[in-house]
Amino acid sequence: QVQLVESGGGLVQPGGSLKLSCAASGNFFSINTMGWYRQAPGKERELVASIARGGNSNYADSVKGRFTISRDNAKNTVYLQMNSLKPEDTAVYYCNAGIFGHDFQWREVWGQGTLVTVSS
Repeated sequence: QVQLVESGGGLVQPGGSLKLSCAASGNFFSINTMGWYRQAPGKERELVASIARGGNSNYADSVKGRFTISRDNAKNTVYLQMNSLKPEDTAVYYCNAGIFGHDFQWREVWGQGTLVTVSS
């Protein structure tokens, strides 16, 4: 069974930084696009950033210039460096990946989520 495990969330003051990590584990052949989504209280889940296996990335307009997504294919890990954090960045952040398993099926896998709180 394939799992995505996130880490790095927490409480940070406005203007501060956090780095999220998400590692895939289990039995699979490869990982395609990986991404980070977030869901704030009372709002729908939204895409924050995504990155293809080759490194091409895209960002939500609200985080461009402040967040950076990266990945280490050898470690099956995706990162999200978040700088200049704002209170409106407060949300549960979810990792997402397209994974090709040993059953020769592509699946969209989600992590359990990690809470980021930006507050003074």
